Amino acid sequence: MCGIAGVFGFQEKLSCDRSTLQNMIDMLNHRGPDGQGLYLDEKVALAHARLSIIDIEGGSQPIHNENKTVWTVFNGEIFNYIELRKDLIARGHHFYTHTDSEVIVHLYEEYGEDFVARLNGQFAIAIWDIACEKFILLRDRVGILPLFYTSRHGQLLFASEVKALLVALPDTPALNPAALEQLMTFWAAVSPATMFKDIFELSPGHMLVAHRGSISSYRYWDWCFPLPNEYRRGSESQLRDELLDLLIDATKIRLRADVPVGAYLSGGLDSSTLVSLIHHFSDAPLRTFSLAFASKSFDEREHQQQMIEKINADNSHLLCRDQDIAEHFEDSIWHSESPILRTAPVPMKLLSNLVRAKGYKVVLTGEGADEVLGGYDIFKESKLRQFWAKQPASVARPTLLKRLYPYLDVSPGRAQRYLQNFFGVSLEQPDTAFFSHLPRWSTTAKCKNFFSGPFKEQLQGNAEKVLAEHLSANLKSWHHFNRAQYVEVKTLMAGYLLCSQGDRMLMANSVEGRFPFLDHRVIEFANQLDPNIKMKVLNEKYLLKQAVKDYVPKSIIQRHKQPYRAPDIDAFFSGNTPDFVHEMLSKERLDRYGYFDSKKVALLLAKIKAGHAIGFKDNMAFIGMLSTQVWHSKIYRELFRQFLEII
Repeated sequence: MCGIAGVFGFQEKLSCDRSTLQNMIDMLNHRGPDGQGLYLDEKVALAHARLSIIDIEGGSQPIHNENKTVWTVFNGEIFNYIELRKDLIARGHHFYTHTDSEVIVHLYEEYGEDFVARLNGQFAIAIWDIACEKFILLRDRVGILPLFYTSRHGQLLFASEVKALLVALPDTPALNPAALEQLMTFWAAVSPATMFKDIFELSPGHMLVAHRGSISSYRYWDWCFPLPNEYRRGSESQLRDELLDLLIDATKIRLRADVPVGAYLSGGLDSSTLVSLIHHFSDAPLRTFSLAFASKSFDEREHQQQMIEKINADNSHLLCRDQDIAEHFEDSIWHSESPILRTAPVPMKLLSNLVRAKGYKVVLTGEGADEVLGGYDIFKESKLRQFWAKQPASVARPTLLKRLYPYLDVSPGRAQRYLQNFFGVSLEQPDTAFFSHLPRWSTTAKCKNFFSGPFKEQLQGNAEKVLAEHLSANLKSWHHFNRAQYVEVKTLMAGYLLCSQGDRMLMANSVEGRFPFLDHRVIEFANQLDPNIKMKVLNEKYLLKQAVKDYVPKSIIQRHKQPYRAPDIDAFFSGNTPDFVHEMLSKERLDRYGYFDSKKVALLLAKIKAGHAIGFKDNMAFIGMLSTQVWHSKIYRELFRQFLEII
């Protein structure tokens, strides 16, 4: 992966000079430290920071077609570029490189805007069609690669990260209050909104077209599910074999590179499946990287070791301590460009640093398997809540939920009341689009209790309504399990897991992540399945387990799913609390920034210091407030200080 940036004069003559373009791409040097390329004409300025992975010698960008009428800068990988290249040569196109980037300009020549349907990859692409005076931005189907844009005075500015836009703008953009409210509910702002007013992300599966003085965008791909009587037919063994074949091919084409490729190994089913497929179905040397924690409640080394021994992997592991999270927290927020509600991204940044230190630029990860194939506890939870909703007065039915979370410390006397209060949210409306996620959102939204009075006055309190406006019109016609999957991928996965915890923590150390489970062919196959074969009763990812049972140890297939987590409050208070925590959560700093009520924050800090802060609510509130304060400080103060020094 790389970094791209640029400006298009869609209404006026280009006002971006070479110096401004250089400043923009310099902000993305961590995404592409292997070289830079610029292109400017009267209408467009394109810049590229390169992480060289394919055609190392000849793949520099910007890339053009034969007569230089179509130009592109591109961040990502086109995994089926070899097959596309052969077809395009047969159709008369001439290539001057061996990179996957050049496929884009020729494919666009051949098929116009419909070319994207032929891409299998992860990408953020800018195309300048000189002959038609058309400028195009597009982003991959599920949102693996980021792409941001804004318009000012007839100029369209775009970049892989917001910080590259900020150095080209004449003034500091204001905070988008609605985005922070949404983040404190869904863990991320509702796409296309960002934390910055009037700066937008191009939503996953969307294409933006600037042509003849106007800008428009449309969705070219989306997650789609059949009606309940239209699921894909076939025996369990047939569907199992088809899934396995798709995963094998999705993995093999993601090993294409002119540099060594590694893989993350967590010890769970998804990463174990991935490394097993590499081991059994490719000739690639198996180099794996694992994350370990000093705290046993987060550590998975026992399960990682089972896979390492089974496939004889060459593994490196990183031991993450509480103080490591605290030490690297601020820098992680700088790279994420967004507040976060858990510290989980920080260890992922440390792990990508290990990958790079060992000489690797590319890793495959198991991200996406839970969303695509039905693996999360929230899907089990939704099933049980649907069952409970049929008899809301039942005493026995809600107790089934305790089986999902046996570690919950709830006394028998309080259990019924707790389960009713937490999981009984909107139990009387099980057919609502967001039924599956309301308990989680209700808990997360308690972070908003810490907002200051003046900040609350800026909010409209319609986060769920805004989200609904950006989802498929067919959502309510799908099975409740599929509705839960769709809401999950449109909120937590796209907005947080693939961004704050994924791309940003990888590219902070110039490492590219690849995601076989998010191959669109795998997604489209899985979406057609009956939900009962994805999760059989409460056995998550049932079909995946059947598909890989000959390749993954039985103990890993049968183990209770352990979500990836990292220490939150404990990371900052188990030893010496870092100075920046005291500074950012001081009354002076809280009142100056204005987001949070300093008195309420002081009460939470007192609770933490007394050792009484427990549970998700306190952890999310603390990390959410600390990260918001750091975000404001890093983006508004440090970034513009750096920029002023540049100019």
